[in-house]
Amino acid sequence: MKARCLTIKELTEAVGGGITPRMVRHYHQLGLLPQPMRSPGNYRLYTQTDVNRLQRIVALKQQGFQLNHIRHILAVELEADTTIETRLIASLQQQYRAVMQQMSQLRQTASALESLLGRDRNCQLIQAEVLAQLKLLEVETKVGVGQLEKLWSGLDANVHAHPEDFHESLQYLLPDLCDRPVIEQDLISKLVLACGDVSLASFVRLHPEAIAASREAFKSGCPIIADISTVAGALDQTRLIHLGCRIETLIDNPHITTAKEAELAFWQERKWREKLQQLEKGCVLIVGYAPSVLLAICEAIAEQQIQPALVIGMPIGFSHAPAAKRQLMQTSIAWITIEGTLGGGLLAATALNALVESVIDKPECHCYLSKLPGQQNKAK
Repeated sequence: MKARCLTIKELTEAVGGGITPRMVRHYHQLGLLPQPMRSPGNYRLYTQTDVNRLQRIVALKQQGFQLNHIRHILAVELEADTTIETRLIASLQQQYRAVMQQMSQLRQTASALESLLGRDRNCQLIQAEVLAQLKLLEVETKVGVGQLEKLWSGLDANVHAHPEDFHESLQYLLPDLCDRPVIEQDLISKLVLACGDVSLASFVRLHPEAIAASREAFKSGCPIIADISTVAGALDQTRLIHLGCRIETLIDNPHITTAKEAELAFWQERKWREKLQQLEKGCVLIVGYAPSVLLAICEAIAEQQIQPALVIGMPIGFSHAPAAKRQLMQTSIAWITIEGTLGGGLLAATALNALVESVIDKPECHCYLSKLPGQQNKAK
């Protein structure tokens, strides 16, 4: 929930100590208080930070300090706070870089293992030859994995003789998904293939009713609302038309094609927020770029302004996107998301297309209803 801003009168009442609006305006002129935000009607709006700073000014005055001394004290305190903050950020950046370096090394190891384990049947002669060479080297696994890249030279000639069997390759690489419905397994496999990263499977999250809600919505010809045209363009229009589902775009501007553009447009133009609040009940929302769109959707759901059948929330971003996904997973409606910063329009569209395909190809499938009773209220 956003903190409510205070008017200048409410600010003085919150601080007390005999402070008046006239004194506050004087402190602005002296530079003791920063200039506040302004409302659309040009009224001053204050935050808790302003309350804290003004309380500090009052306390220093009561200790006998003159205003020019107070300004110097506040400047020194701010500089000290900034120095501590700068050091903390630098420390966190150093830790982050160290983690990323470790991840990069692990990613190289994983890539080498994927090149070996992900061989389909037609490539297993190459796989056998590599394993034989590793055995001859008589090295432990950790060292052997590091040597794999050196062994590929001259062994990849057979890959030109046939197309890759993705389904067979994934059987050796994906985590065990046997406890999940067949439709969900297919969805996760398609998401992994869309980005080429097997680790994505560990971050996919589905509401327990997501598959059931999506199938019911698609069969009823629900409208599909994408955040921008790039996402809408990646949807399986042929199958959706067959089901009677029309595709709409929330930020209806074909020139907006990136997450940055979508985020700015949604903030700058009120009409997109107003359009969001007027969406048809039972629609399916798909967000692949703008985290603020997903945040607004969660807020509108909480305030019962909209009632979508399903939200596929996979926006891009490093702060707002993870927060938006966490909020989505706390809503009462059905949802599908990818935890953390991973996401994008292609993955969001892939998720929807996989569900639509399952409705048409497996209309009588009920695998998603086979969960234990105790699992019905838990999200994966």
